Amino acid sequence: MSADAAADDVEPAESAPRARPAARPGGPGGTAARVADLAGFVRDWCARHEDELVAFRRDLHMHPELGRKEHRTAGRIAERLTAAGLVPRPLPDIPGMWCDIATGGPGDAARTSRIADLPDRLRRSGRNPVADPAGTPTDAPVVMLRADMDALPLQDAKDVPYASTIPGVCHACGHDIHTTTVLGAGLALAAYARVYPLPGTVRLVFQPAEETMPGGALEVIDAGVLKPVDAALTVHCDPALEVGTIGLRPGPITSAADLVEITLAGPGGHTSRPQNTVDLVYAMGALITQLPAALNRRIDPRSALALVWGQVQAGSVPNAIPRTGQLRGTVRTLSRETWETAPELIEQLAHQLVAPFGADILVDYRRGVPPVVNTADMVDVFDATVAAAFGHDAVATVAQSLGGEDFGWYLTHVPGALARLGTRTPGGPVYDLHQGDYAPDEGAIVVGTRLLAGAAVEALTRLAR
Repeated sequence: MSADAAADDVEPAESAPRARPAARPGGPGGTAARVADLAGFVRDWCARHEDELVAFRRDLHMHPELGRKEHRTAGRIAERLTAAGLVPRPLPDIPGMWCDIATGGPGDAARTSRIADLPDRLRRSGRNPVADPAGTPTDAPVVMLRADMDALPLQDAKDVPYASTIPGVCHACGHDIHTTTVLGAGLALAAYARVYPLPGTVRLVFQPAEETMPGGALEVIDAGVLKPVDAALTVHCDPALEVGTIGLRPGPITSAADLVEITLAGPGGHTSRPQNTVDLVYAMGALITQLPAALNRRIDPRSALALVWGQVQAGSVPNAIPRTGQLRGTVRTLSRETWETAPELIEQLAHQLVAPFGADILVDYRRGVPPVVNTADMVDVFDATVAAAFGHDAVATVAQSLGGEDFGWYLTHVPGALARLGTRTPGGPVYDLHQGDYAPDEGAIVVGTRLLAGAAVEALTRLAR
């Protein structure tokens, strides 16, 4: 993106469309008028910068990086933010950053000089909008827009000019699009904030390692980035929805996802004399088939807990009973309550099932991510934003996914919502996430940018009341 991608919008040319001054939340037109004005501003900004956003996404796609190794990606993001006059602040010890946008631009002096332009309701609320030393207003509301940056250890199977240049690594979950939409929303809002007042601060967060368990979100939280945040918003690509469609759901929209690893041990022996040893493979077979079934009898069926094995390892020759064996799989559940009780129950049942065979057992249960539980008011923020920017027909009500997302960790601390961003080309092939040939429609970049920019300001406006 060009160095003046945001600066060129400070004083629009006479021939360029210019948004009307934003209505005060308490004045004529209210919140709807303010969001409509912002929607037009961001739409026009995206029309001018769409090619640059697409080029930025393609650059990320060609240079994917695995979790906690996103150094080039973070550097490219920081370059764009800095070129726009913003101040990216690096996360400690891990790749990534956060960056604040408020009225008057990124500088504290500029922001303070625009205090008089903040909405009447914000001033009447008694909040103090003067920036603190870190560059964030101390009492004005703060809304976080979060992007994940990491790629997957998969081979890119697409035949496109911007295919991954890194063997065995590619963006197959849309994180390059997530990153570009949050960056685009931030640059558009930075341009908007130089002309019109924002009712608070928008905090951009570029997070590493979403694809790991328990996810990079915990390190972002530990770094204190959430301390001033009042609400958190994000999007996730959805290849089942056509581009231009936004999937919304109040309550749980993803599931909890954990890892379980069970190791069995015995003395080993000859397959001709299993009675003289521990038939370890037979004991493993009991766990493989009976542990998921036993869980289904001990858990409320409405929680839909699913234990699925992905790896089974034991032995090296057909006529020797092995001394050790290992099972590895994932545990997924729709319910946070079930997620909290699952580790103890799985360990208890595994020991009971193995006891008759005499094998030693070690259960290593690794927490992954809780479900993403959307708060109803933040889903309503997304819904109002979609209506203002794209019309009510662009909203689709979606089902809860069994996939995991570490955005759920943020929502254990603050209210927020995840929206699904349609990426399927109308009439085009249907892909799935984590497939090497997943090719999202790049029209989703502008849709996501407009959605996140509008939702951030809509949320700030409501929080400032």
